[in-house]
Amino acid sequence: MELVILIVVIAVVLVVAAGGLVASTRRRGPSRPPEPGRDYTPGVGDDAEPPRDQPRRSTATVELPEPAAPPAGEASTGTIPAPAAPPTPPGAPAIPEPEVPPAPEREVPASPIGRLARLRSRLARSHNSLGRGLLMLLSGDHLDDEVWEDVEATLLAADVGVVPTGELVESLRTRVRVLGARTEDDVRDLLRDELLAQIGTSTDRRLTTSVEGRPAVLLVVGVNGTGKTTTCGKIGRLLVAEGRTVVLGAADTFRAAAADQLETWGSRVGARTVRGPEGGDPASVAFDAVKVGIETGADTVVIDTAGRLHTKVGLMDELSKIKRVVLKQAPVDEVILVLDATTGQNALAQARVFTEAVEITGVALTKLDGTAKGGIVIAVQRELGVPVKLVGLGEGPDDLAPFEPEAFVDALLLD
Repeated sequence: MELVILIVVIAVVLVVAAGGLVASTRRRGPSRPPEPGRDYTPGVGDDAEPPRDQPRRSTATVELPEPAAPPAGEASTGTIPAPAAPPTPPGAPAIPEPEVPPAPEREVPASPIGRLARLRSRLARSHNSLGRGLLMLLSGDHLDDEVWEDVEATLLAADVGVVPTGELVESLRTRVRVLGARTEDDVRDLLRDELLAQIGTSTDRRLTTSVEGRPAVLLVVGVNGTGKTTTCGKIGRLLVAEGRTVVLGAADTFRAAAADQLETWGSRVGARTVRGPEGGDPASVAFDAVKVGIETGADTVVIDTAGRLHTKVGLMDELSKIKRVVLKQAPVDEVILVLDATTGQNALAQARVFTEAVEITGVALTKLDGTAKGGIVIAVQRELGVPVKLVGLGEGPDDLAPFEPEAFVDALLLD
């Protein structure tokens, strides 16, 4: 049985092989003898190699085609010309060229000269309780004890402070007795002399904005809500108006918008802003800002710090750390304490603690135009022993002015 199966399989294989041979013969057709006179050597395009004995050509013997001459009037550049734009179909609207946004123009800050005098009308709000009130009281016919008590109450209400108020009242009483006659002009001159004596006219109120061989470093500190970051931006504008080159350090890394806000202030006047990651180390940002100021040859580096409650010991220690880290690059020339003039005597409590954490060299009083308590200038200086160097007189970008005692007192006593 197995032999029969084997014979059948062999027979099937032979039949299949024979069928394939017949089909192949039919496809090729019958073979033809070579035709006489026909060249059967491989030609161009044939899948055959040239004869082995034919010499090969090198690249040196290959003749290249001559480059096409450029059209008349056009110079050959040796580069492939850019493809021409396809013509616009008839009736189709023309495709406008993309507009390139113009570079933002830098603002020109107002000159610092005369800023305070220009803004006297805003400062004059303070005279309602201080200047005008004192003029009315001291111009009366009878200055008895009750009137002097009203004078003392007016000074205290204007946040002059207890000790300066006592000194002012005593000096005024003495001079009134000596002068005798008390016209309004006499009283105004008297008050002007006494207020200037309390504020001080011989104190150096200039900011250190340039040091030979390195940039001056300004560290700006204060509690939350005093307008500290805005004050930094305005200080930058003030310095640019004086011809200084400024670097701003955004060391307030805890408030998300602080760095963006400071960078916006700087970009308006061409000041560079150095910032770090949100929530990063403020001391590191301050260090980098001073380093950039040194490398770029800037005149001044203004460092904004995070607002902190004066009752938080840890935050005050961090402020000391920032100053220590900055000292590794350069000395800190100014530490400006920003105080809100509308907070009155509470500002003095804040100032005391900041003075213990870092050595304050000057005060910037913001929102002075929004209070009738102009006497805070006297109280702050007496409490801290440092001068008021800057005053904020409004919300405009150039409403920060160097403090001028004469202009300030004249505004208080303005009719």
